[in-house]
Amino acid sequence: MERNYFDLKGQVAVVTGASSGLGVQMAKALASKGANIVCLARRKEKLDEVTASIAKEFGVKTLSVQCDITDTADVEDAVDEVLREFGRIDILINNAGTGAVAPAEDITDEQFSNEINIDLFGTFKVARAVAKKAMIPAKYGRVINISSMYGLVGNKVAPASPYHAAKGGVVNLTRALAAEWGQKGITVNAISPGYFYTELTTDTLDSEFFQQNAKTMIPLERYGKEGELDTAALFLASPASSYVTGIVVPVDGGYTCM
Repeated sequence: MERNYFDLKGQVAVVTGASSGLGVQMAKALASKGANIVCLARRKEKLDEVTASIAKEFGVKTLSVQCDITDTADVEDAVDEVLREFGRIDILINNAGTGAVAPAEDITDEQFSNEINIDLFGTFKVARAVAKKAMIPAKYGRVINISSMYGLVGNKVAPASPYHAAKGGVVNLTRALAAEWGQKGITVNAISPGYFYTELTTDTLDSEFFQQNAKTMIPLERYGKEGELDTAALFLASPASSYVTGIVVPVDGGYTCM
């Protein structure tokens, strides 16, 4: 008997920060398995381009919703709009984030606060709204929070203490929500990506400094390629992970094993 472990046909997936980069890649991965896709971000024009492209390539239903995840009312309205359109939310990928890079002694209060507000508090706001309005009533849900390998370790390459703090918070927020919501049929897990090639990182990662850094710091001696994050997202979004909750999956070429 065929076992379609990763079949997502008929399910609705919401992906935040889905106007570019890894958010788009993961949205496409879920669409490739039949999920209808909702892309949330602040740049509506980019969102419309992404959702149109996904609908054309994969033949699934799509929706773009402009949303600032730091604005509670915006988040609540966005979830309501998704429910009006689809009537359900089965999968949430909390991918939206930012990154303040500066020596810790030079980080301003505003930089630190902004980082926490977007990466940690924003992640919570979206998870809270989706769980309360959609997943708890349905007694089913898959929440995937995107942390970072820098949520697990420090680094000497790009000082970013607010980012480390926020992404570390996402890791333990994931555990807390998993513990609370498991009895409600919701799994909550996190992915901690390493450096990945996207349209915004290619020039930096291909620089001589970062190429040498990869050979020194990453056991696989390279950075992540397009698609190499997708399978972790698919696993955690699918019925295949029905007995998996509260875990953090580093997808970092081995960076955090050393």
